[in-house]
Amino acid sequence: MKVIVIGCTHAGTAAVKTLANVNNNIDITVYEKNNNVSFLSCGIALYVGGVAKDASQLFYSSPDELKSLGATMHMEHEVLEIDTENKKVLVKDLNSGETRSDFYDKLVMTTGSWPIIPPIEGIRLGNILLSKNYNQANDIIAKTKDVNHVTVIGAGYIGVELVEAFEQNGKKVTLIDSEDRILNKYLDKEFTDIIEEELKGKDIELALQQTVTKFEGNDAGNVTKVITTKGEYETDLVILCVGFRPNTGLLKDKVDLLPNGAIKINEYMQTSDPDIYAAGDSCAVNYNPTGDKVYIPLATNAVRMGTLVGYNIAGQNVKYMGTQGTSGLHLFGLSMASTGLTELTAKANNIPYEAATIIENDRPEFMPTFEEVRLKVLYHQETREILGAQIISKADMTQMMNTLSVCIQTKMTIDELAFVDFFFQPHFNKPWNTLNQAGLAAVAKQAEKVKEPTGV
Repeated sequence: MKVIVIGCTHAGTAAVKTLANVNNNIDITVYEKNNNVSFLSCGIALYVGGVAKDASQLFYSSPDELKSLGATMHMEHEVLEIDTENKKVLVKDLNSGETRSDFYDKLVMTTGSWPIIPPIEGIRLGNILLSKNYNQANDIIAKTKDVNHVTVIGAGYIGVELVEAFEQNGKKVTLIDSEDRILNKYLDKEFTDIIEEELKGKDIELALQQTVTKFEGNDAGNVTKVITTKGEYETDLVILCVGFRPNTGLLKDKVDLLPNGAIKINEYMQTSDPDIYAAGDSCAVNYNPTGDKVYIPLATNAVRMGTLVGYNIAGQNVKYMGTQGTSGLHLFGLSMASTGLTELTAKANNIPYEAATIIENDRPEFMPTFEEVRLKVLYHQETREILGAQIISKADMTQMMNTLSVCIQTKMTIDELAFVDFFFQPHFNKPWNTLNQAGLAAVAKQAEKVKEPTGV
């Protein structure tokens, strides 16, 4: 059997390594547009900020490693067309310009995503950069050296991480976003308020609830000003972080897609064409809190899905368990993470919910040091199943979100969470774990509702 893998970042690398290790009799051919594989784009801000000193450590595999496993690697090759009826691909060598056809028995689409580039006047000016791959990371570092003012457009994870990196490098920073607060897809307002105060304390300019309408530049063709619906901002460099779009044009009208182009897959990672598998940022994922297929581009999803592709093509038949979209962030000394639904997304999905919020210290007050922790857990108003959670603290309590991710996946109720067995040790926590406390708060709230009125 011959398997062609198109694209080799997280999902593609995981698929190749798994397939090669499980069944080394399968012929694996990889086509990748870049000259590298497996770049951890979530480490770009750390690289830009100088925390990650060695860029080579942002790769967890290489073309040589995959070749040693038996894969035929074609780097700097672009697939131009896919003929699903005849199971052929048309490929272009980006160095020589030559094109040729290749055939497959099974095709793996791990083409990932690409940053959204909005059609704004002046978007092609110099010093307006993207932040996605290794070459772009190097470009950002090179350009940042000689500028004073950096403007980041987009207040998601990548945007705010870059803001921190630029501020720590001594740059004046402006952060622009059309929403009324930062990180609104991941955290509720009481959490983002804390982070915004930290940003303001670092003299980072927040320009929220405004949309960029135009870029202006100088005679050299470089950007000098960002114009929005509410103001104008002088700048030397702009980083676009407004989101990602799946790279799936090759499969348009060939397999089932979401309206945004994300590929629909079944629990075995197959598309509507059973000989085409897909994984990673090119796909929609099964989102357990709602049961819908949703586009959530995360490296964690990608490596799991790519691994499943490898097992399933090799005949192991391992089902995809879905995702809660669990993610974390460290910013200016604050550790935060979330899983599942926020209030915003629960309302958007018309899901009746309640919330239990705990503000507590991470360990007993008799210890030499302790830090405040804010935990919020959303649960279904009727079934009482846990729907989502968020946490923030100067102490690293983020692993609690991994625990709650499992709770959501297994449909645990908030009442059960109150009495789950967690250890106690004063160095780490309190006798009632913070997660238990959230459950207990919900149990007490329910008890108040059902308590019979007493006579006077």
